[in-house]
Amino acid sequence: MIKALTKNNKSTFIMRLVQVVTIAIAFVLLSTAKAFAVSSIDVVINGEGSDTVRIIVLLTIIAVSPFLLLMCTCFGRIVIILSFLRNALGTQQAPPNQVLVGLALFITLFIMQPTFADIYENAFVPYDQGLLETTDFIEKSCEPLKTFMLRQCTNEDVDLFVGLSNDPDMAQLSGTELPMHIVVPAFVTSELKRAFVAGFLIFIPFMLIDLVVASVTMSMGMIMLPPTMISLPFKLMLFIVVDGWGLLVETLVQTYH
Repeated sequence: MIKALTKNNKSTFIMRLVQVVTIAIAFVLLSTAKAFAVSSIDVVINGEGSDTVRIIVLLTIIAVSPFLLLMCTCFGRIVIILSFLRNALGTQQAPPNQVLVGLALFITLFIMQPTFADIYENAFVPYDQGLLETTDFIEKSCEPLKTFMLRQCTNEDVDLFVGLSNDPDMAQLSGTELPMHIVVPAFVTSELKRAFVAGFLIFIPFMLIDLVVASVTMSMGMIMLPPTMISLPFKLMLFIVVDGWGLLVETLVQTYH
C-alpha cells in the first residue's frame, strides 16, 4: 500500500513538474514573440545585408558547422587515428567514444586556432561592422580554410578532382582560386590516406606483441587460453612506458605544422 502511494506521489510530482516546465517555455516563447513584434526590422534587398540577413547567415553556419568540422578541419584524421589506436590496443570500449571524440575536438580546436582567428578578424568582424556584404563575408571566410586544406592536400588529389570536373578553365586555377567543391574532396581524400597510414604504423608494434604472445602460448600448449588476454597487459604496459598519449598528441599536432 505504501509503495503504491509512493508511486502515485512520484507520478503526480512528475506531471506537475512537466506542466510547470511547459508553462515556463510557453511564457518565454510568448515574451520573445512580443519582443520581435515590437521591434522593427528593416530588410534592404539591393543594399548591404541587414540584421535579418546576418541572422539567417549565422543560423546557416551553425546548422552546417558539424559538416564543416568533419570535412574542412583536421577532426576527421584525428578521430580515425584515435579509433585505430583503441583497436590496436584491443581495449574494446576503453576509452569510450565520448572521450575520443572530445579529445579529437579539442585537439582540432588547438590546431585550427590560427585559422579560426584569421576568419574572425578578417571576415566576421568587418561583416559584423557592416563593412562587408554577405557574399564577401563568405569568400573571406573560405580563403583561410582553403589555405589550410591545400597545405594538407597532395598535388595528385587536387589534380584528380580537377580532372574529374571536366572543366577546361579549372586547370588554369591554382591555390585559393580553386572552388570549394574541388578543395574539400581533395582534402578529405588526403586526410583519409594519412589517417590509414598512421593507423598501419600504430598497429605494427602491438601486432608484434600479439604474435609473440600467441607463439609462446601455443608452444606451451595453452590452446584454450585466448592470447589476447595475456597480450593486453603487455600492450598497455608498452603504451604507458613510452608515454603513448603524449607522443601521439604531439605527433598529431606537429603533422599540421
